[in-house]
Amino acid sequence: MIRRLVAQDAEKYLTLRLEALQNSPESFGSTYEEEKDQPVDKYRTRFQSRDSITFGSIEDGELVGIITLVKEHRIKLRHRTTIVAMYVSPSKRGLGIGKALVNEAITMAKELDGVEQVYLTVVTTNKSAKKLYISLGFEIFGTEKQALKLDDSYFDEDLMVLFL
Repeated sequence: MIRRLVAQDAEKYLTLRLEALQNSPESFGSTYEEEKDQPVDKYRTRFQSRDSITFGSIEDGELVGIITLVKEHRIKLRHRTTIVAMYVSPSKRGLGIGKALVNEAITMAKELDGVEQVYLTVVTTNKSAKKLYISLGFEIFGTEKQALKLDDSYFDEDLMVLFL
């Protein structure tokens, strides 16, 4: 089941977010060390915000996948949204959860007034995620070299867009 997360989901979200940062540190802009001591209230507040919409995949009462759609509010950027913080637990990958989450974010973007484009970034080596995004109509329009740096390793990111 995919649904929008609410304040009561904050603890489960934080747990899955920290799992994501530990399992795939190269895929996110922040680190486990930066977020491990974040108060759960940060996410309760975020889930009530009008600036972003977070969806989760729930299976047997557990949160197994997450995705956030961030809305732009500046006049020249209001036609855009951005997908961030996409993650599915390793044991649940390959079951269509990621596709369902991205589709939910795309559906929401289409419902937002004036939105014409959905952006995201993906580490160039994450072949399965790129394959998923391309299958849903996203196109690579550029690559940011050395976009992320973790210790002494750099990671390039592909910039992708879906025109609605």
